[in-house]
Amino acid sequence: MITEEITRLLGAEAKSIRIADVRIGLGYTAVLLESGRAGVAYTFREDLPSGCSPLSGERPLAGRNADELLVYLLSSNPLQRALGLATANALAWGRGRTNCAEGDILDALALRPDDRVGMVGFFGPLVPRIEDRVASLIIFERTSGMAPGVEPAERASALLPACSVALISSTTLINGSLDPLLHAAMGCREVVLLGPSTPLLPEACAGTPVTWLSGIVITQPREVLRVVSEGGGTREFSSYARKVNSRIFGRGLGDIEPSPANPRGAKDSGKPPLTMLPGRRGRTTL
Repeated sequence: MITEEITRLLGAEAKSIRIADVRIGLGYTAVLLESGRAGVAYTFREDLPSGCSPLSGERPLAGRNADELLVYLLSSNPLQRALGLATANALAWGRGRTNCAEGDILDALALRPDDRVGMVGFFGPLVPRIEDRVASLIIFERTSGMAPGVEPAERASALLPACSVALISSTTLINGSLDPLLHAAMGCREVVLLGPSTPLLPEACAGTPVTWLSGIVITQPREVLRVVSEGGGTREFSSYARKVNSRIFGRGLGDIEPSPANPRGAKDSGKPPLTMLPGRRGRTTL
């Protein structure tokens, strides 16, 4: 599991670093290290335990060693997992920044006109730009009614094998759904983990089909913490961070050689192809 690899890779360093501040907002959770580095992760507020104190008995968080929060990434509690991932993202920033290139993922990702793209998590600003460049796009989202034609998240594992490119929200690290999604995407030519929750730690993805990590580097930590405390999200703190992308070479389980009959290196799913939904360019349905 990627979460286990993250805790293994960062655990030793985390023991010598202390937590300076923690903010748990309605949209994101943020962690600031005493070194000045910060990280964020999505808050699944709809999955929080009932009651007015979902972290009863865990406080104070500030002042503790970072490894005490990092291990929360292995918890079954979604809020603890968000704290663990935000801590990991703060720790990983210093390790991975030399391997990251600034910019939007769609400027780095080589999409093809015949690509079938599966998007797990609704990234609205990316949708029209992807639809203009590929044969079809299918979106999976937990929240119903997000947009016309969006499939339930539960169908992603069944339909991703028919895609050549998978864009997967890193919030799947928090809700525990990432591993089956990566298994379903093993035949995809490109698999991207994206969003502010993305850990910029390529080593953690060894042996998986992930080819890109697309996340953020926080440049003004105190401003991001303020936004998180005030219930803000990606749009509000984007001015205080930079989008970065890290290419992962030498894929593991998903590294399938292309052939004339299988030019994208994708496995034959044995399922009928996805068909275009009339009247909506680039969208797909069954």
